[in-house]
Amino acid sequence: MTGELEELTCWENQVAMLRCFHKLGYKNIIAADIDDLRTADIPVVFKGTDFITIKLVSSDLHQIQEQMRNRPNNGLIDFELQEKMNEKNLKRSPLINEVEIDVAGKSIEEVLKQAINLIETTPALLDYEYTKPPKEMFYSWVFANGLR
Repeated sequence: MTGELEELTCWENQVAMLRCFHKLGYKNIIAADIDDLRTADIPVVFKGTDFITIKLVSSDLHQIQEQMRNRPNNGLIDFELQEKMNEKNLKRSPLINEVEIDVAGKSIEEVLKQAINLIETTPALLDYEYTKPPKEMFYSWVFANGLR
């Protein structure tokens, strides 16, 4: 689990890289492993930029647990934590330029195909009013945020 400084360092680094890639003309840039609470900052930081975010959720908790149980890389396996995080993800409405894919019952290939379709067909809003939702609507790996 991460602390505030580690998370901030990772976030600032990702923002700098994304802006650099965009400036160099790269398209369809993928950024992953962003703390859920930090996703609320994306519409602020990237306002005026042609972007969308894709939020993966699963309405099938059993599927998530099976995927955790069978991880080949010995990643995090914490069913209680995952259940809390998934519950918040399902309840939170999409943010500006955020689309959602429910991965329940879908293969990796099906999710990828749906993601590519969304990337190719979802128009991004460039100018918008945005108020960050309350932090309680998000989950955070950072203990100090008190959202675990």
